[in-house]
Amino acid sequence: MTDMRVSLSGFELDNPVIPASGTFGFGYEFADFYDINILGSIALKGTTKDPRYGNPLPRIAECREGLINAIGLQNPGVHKVIDEELPKLRKVCSKPSIANISGFSIDDYVYTAKLFDEIPDIAILEINISCPNVHGGGMAFGQDPEQAASVCRAVKSACRKPVYMKLSPNVTDIVSIAKACEDAGADGIVLINTMLGMRIDPRTGRKVVSTGAAGFSGPAVKPVAVRMVYQVYDAVKIPIIGVGGLETADDVIEMMYAGAAAVEVGAANLVDPYACKNIIEELPRKMEEYGIERLSDIIGKAHLG
Repeated sequence: MTDMRVSLSGFELDNPVIPASGTFGFGYEFADFYDINILGSIALKGTTKDPRYGNPLPRIAECREGLINAIGLQNPGVHKVIDEELPKLRKVCSKPSIANISGFSIDDYVYTAKLFDEIPDIAILEINISCPNVHGGGMAFGQDPEQAASVCRAVKSACRKPVYMKLSPNVTDIVSIAKACEDAGADGIVLINTMLGMRIDPRTGRKVVSTGAAGFSGPAVKPVAVRMVYQVYDAVKIPIIGVGGLETADDVIEMMYAGAAAVEVGAANLVDPYACKNIIEELPRKMEEYGIERLSDIIGKAHLG
């Protein structure tokens, strides 16, 4: 009998598979496809203090290696999320969720985090300081250890729930930023957000998405994500959620060997709405094949040799 249960700062999950923020809406949209209660949890669509339309169109581009997006944190604002979106999710999902929070100032982050902190069925506050698709905030906070720590410290001082800092891969030293967050009180780290990519139309010579450079995700980024999770696991003592290019049960197991206590599945949901369901159903078979009785036993095991 295989045991897929994992724990994140006292939050017990039936399995480590979590749809990543921005690829699963507010969760209830996928209930038409399958029972979303099989998921470990759900990372809700990124939420800001005020409503955002996001970036101008076009803002999505496919490519052979994955997907480029410049959505720009489109969302209805935290008050509508709490008043309208979360009640819809509660009708179809009984499990606690992870709130993904973005901002353009430290005050923005604190304001939004404090509201989610009061919601009983929010288990973790995922603080996104890594979005490459907005100006005046987002990734700017995640590119400097001191700024990352300042956001983390402010949110921790205002909230009681576990705070997980979602970091950008678009830096030269991910370890120093992760350690700065841990020192500032972070309860966990989320690695990675999208990388920076770009597409140009060869017929016209024009950029394909309105912002030019935008967030690149999909299977091509997985080796980078695995490497960063591996590096950060060696440097911190808090849990890591691994994200980036995961599509199969093998991908999940690989990420957990690198040091992830749980994983988030992103772009795969946009290709196949059953992606997370398929991974969860595949995991027990892969565990039996590899002689893994408990998934929690393999976290960071690649560091042993």
